[in-house]
Amino acid sequence: MKKTYLSLILGMVLTSHAYAADESSVLSLFEGTPEAETATSTQTKEKKDSIFSFLNFKKPQKEGTNSNPTEKNTLSPLEQSMKLAAQGDVNAQLLLGYSYLYGENGAKVNYDKAFEYYAQAAMQNDSIGLNNLGSLYYSGIGVSRSPAKAAVLFEKAAKLGNAEAAVNLGFMLISGNGTKKNSSLAMDYFEKAAAAKNPTAEFMLGYAYYSGKLRPRDYDKAAPLIKDAAAAGFDEAQYVLAQMYMNGLGFPQNYGNAVKNLKQAVSQGSVEAMMLLGNTLALGEKYTKDIYTAHVMFNLAAVRGMPGAADRRSVLEEKMKIDEILQAQSEAERYTPKPSELSNYIRQTFGTNIRNYIDEVK
Repeated sequence: MKKTYLSLILGMVLTSHAYAADESSVLSLFEGTPEAETATSTQTKEKKDSIFSFLNFKKPQKEGTNSNPTEKNTLSPLEQSMKLAAQGDVNAQLLLGYSYLYGENGAKVNYDKAFEYYAQAAMQNDSIGLNNLGSLYYSGIGVSRSPAKAAVLFEKAAKLGNAEAAVNLGFMLISGNGTKKNSSLAMDYFEKAAAAKNPTAEFMLGYAYYSGKLRPRDYDKAAPLIKDAAAAGFDEAQYVLAQMYMNGLGFPQNYGNAVKNLKQAVSQGSVEAMMLLGNTLALGEKYTKDIYTAHVMFNLAAVRGMPGAADRRSVLEEKMKIDEILQAQSEAERYTPKPSELSNYIRQTFGTNIRNYIDEVK
């Protein structure tokens, strides 16, 4: 599933059910008004308070359903989509919104037009159009930035079954940036998206059950949720899953499965996984001892600023031959993290270590 990202680390702010005084102007878009609010190319300067980037739009799979084959010889693909969009074809509107946002399919980047076409799809109650229009409002792309309006749009899309919108709104609510914080409601949205098998939501809900915050601690409920997110390629889920296997929480204790998940997380660049794998291999109590690989792990973690990693590496060097140390150092230098598409998406959209949103709840 290919995702495209704008190179903008824009933020995300939220509003709960009392979204803001200007909520009515957003709602009017969906009450039969003939046109959406006029788009503007003015980009807000208020990004300093933003922490999320919701611009993870996917290219629409369908390009329009009402095309006339006789016109294909005279109209370019972009012109065909524009004609279909004018006739109310939602797929064409979504494609044009995407095309103008990213400068693809024969279109040049034009945020005003991207906003216009996503607004047209949103006015037809299309959940993707609503979610994407909310993302533009949140980030201030093609329109003045308004997290309040973004929240209303995300909520409407979520009620129509859009899991990504539910996740977006969940992170806005749990962070409380720009709105009244409502962690309990946030978890309700994560639960809704998790039921649709959204891996980000599965992890957030699973971690709530694992930590005992915002949900009663229940390892049996946490286990399948975190395992699904790990299987989807999310490195944080792989790290937490490894801990569950090590401690026999929600699963029978299994260090083989724990190490397997730690290695997967390490391959994606997880420093926490590097340390835990290094400790496991250095001790050799419940998994085969491997000082060489443990040295590599501590070396990688030390370079990335993990406290204690350099000291543990030094302790291991006292037990290694000089040629082993040199070889381990070379292997560490050759290491290149290869995060999965899902891990990249979550990092770019919601930040690193999304467990903190739950851990920091008081």
